[in-house]
Amino acid sequence: MKSFAIAAALLLGLSAAGPAVAADMEVANPFMRAAPMVGGTGAAYMTIHNHGGADRLLAVEAGISKSVELHTHVKDGDIYRMRKVASLVVPEHGTVEMKPGADHIMFIGLNAPVKEGVTVPVTLKFEKAGAVVVQVPVLAPGAMVPGAAMPGGTPGGMMHHGHK
Repeated sequence: MKSFAIAAALLLGLSAAGPAVAADMEVANPFMRAAPMVGGTGAAYMTIHNHGGADRLLAVEAGISKSVELHTHVKDGDIYRMRKVASLVVPEHGTVEMKPGADHIMFIGLNAPVKEGVTVPVTLKFEKAGAVVVQVPVLAPGAMVPGAAMPGGTPGGMMHHGHK
């Protein structure tokens, strides 16, 4: 029964002690999709709850790729494109939901394949709250946040990465 609880906690993005918390920031339900190609890209998603004053997520660090960027999606005609952003505002007593088709963390130039079932340590760097280390479980390649849809309302909608 204990292994089931641990497995359930990993799938929900929780450690045995609960969600990642530092200062006023609480990070819940982190996950990323398996990414099979060295040199390719991957993305991580999570929900950030701010229990204090307004803050900004300035950067993300992880050892799994050559670079890590904060991204959002922008509608360009009938196509949604990913774009790098300098930071994400985390409103006072508010929530930022990173999910497929919306804000997310992008890993560019993966150093090795990222396999389903492992956990990736990621450090979120906030302007005021400082560093928050999050253990991000890797799920199946098509994993979605329960109830989430891609832009346009359908899973698997047309997506194009904005980098050239």
